[in-house]
Amino acid sequence: MAAKKPSTAKGASKSSKTTKTAKPDVLDAQPTPAPAEPITGAQLNVLGQFIKDLSFESPSAPNSLQGPGENPKLEVNVNVQGRKHAEDVYEVGLQFEAQAANDTGVIYNVELVYAGLFRLTGIPENLLQPVLFIDCPAVLFPFLRRLVADLTREGGFPPLFLDPIDFASLYQQNIARSQEQPVAS
Repeated sequence: MAAKKPSTAKGASKSSKTTKTAKPDVLDAQPTPAPAEPITGAQLNVLGQFIKDLSFESPSAPNSLQGPGENPKLEVNVNVQGRKHAEDVYEVGLQFEAQAANDTGVIYNVELVYAGLFRLTGIPENLLQPVLFIDCPAVLFPFLRRLVADLTREGGFPPLFLDPIDFASLYQQNIARSQEQPVAS
């Protein structure tokens, strides 16, 4: 469930690639009909945001700080996870991984799970999953993006500025893929 496109992140080479995944890990993917009229009384409240897991590794430092070396490549993966935490409260996490490498080995690895607690009230059941896997990640992503840029800069490298992610498009792609897959009996 990944969409691949060349990365245009600063600090990345032209031969970089980006893998972005918005994968519902907990809730079943069901097609969602568009509402005929706006939903009144629906609320999405951010109760908190937090770093759930964080790792930055630069195994070949200080040598890797002298330049990207031959054939640098950057691979980025983003997964969306959601689960019910309590009545009307859901935890949504963005699981982020990036690896910069060249012909001689790994330049750096970044692993980050950035999550938020959201209170969702007045949202019809058929729209709950799209809110969890589109709207909530869209709220979290700018904070994850800043953290990644800061981590790579503080690690001694040019900051990795991530391109925006269209979570709605990725969600729709994943729905289409799940409908194409045969159901195991």
